[in-house]
Amino acid sequence: MPIIKNSLHQSHDIVKKAVSYGDIVIDATMGNGNDTLFLAGLVGPTGKVYSFDIQEKAILNTKEKLSSNDLLNRVELINDGHQNMDLYVKEPVKAVMFNLGYLPGGDHSICTKGETTIAAVKKAMQLLCLNGIISIVIYYGGDSGFDEKESVLKFIETIDPKSFTVMKTEFVNQINNPPILVCIEKTSVQ
Repeated sequence: MPIIKNSLHQSHDIVKKAVSYGDIVIDATMGNGNDTLFLAGLVGPTGKVYSFDIQEKAILNTKEKLSSNDLLNRVELINDGHQNMDLYVKEPVKAVMFNLGYLPGGDHSICTKGETTIAAVKKAMQLLCLNGIISIVIYYGGDSGFDEKESVLKFIETIDPKSFTVMKTEFVNQINNPPILVCIEKTSVQ
């Protein structure tokens, strides 16, 4: 097992340090349900996961995955865009996970967009409790994601350092546009 893990595994390691049983968390980009399943395990039977996606296929895939692991009862699957998370989540959250791009195995033209992702990140920052974490894995390359990558990276540079710590990790010697990991930790509740 390599010591330097890929962006997705790094995001899991960081979120795992922040989340405990009983916490409220968000999977902002449900996809095939892998992060939703991961988060449902972390929050335990007394916690809750809100999971968002605009595609019915993502909802069905995730529901099946959660049901087969007997974890559906701690997850609310929401068929809406992540930029609307504040309409559904009213309590402080410990973590919010984003995997940007398109549904693996799905239509590449249906993908996350910079404008709605930034709106969602701003809302996630408001929902975070102290020392809560946002992880954003930015997938780009091939036929999509370049504009979103640029706008998200530009946005994170403007985040108030008095209230949040922002980290960006990227691989500089890998080919084919390796994903970039961004983590945002709430360090103050001004």
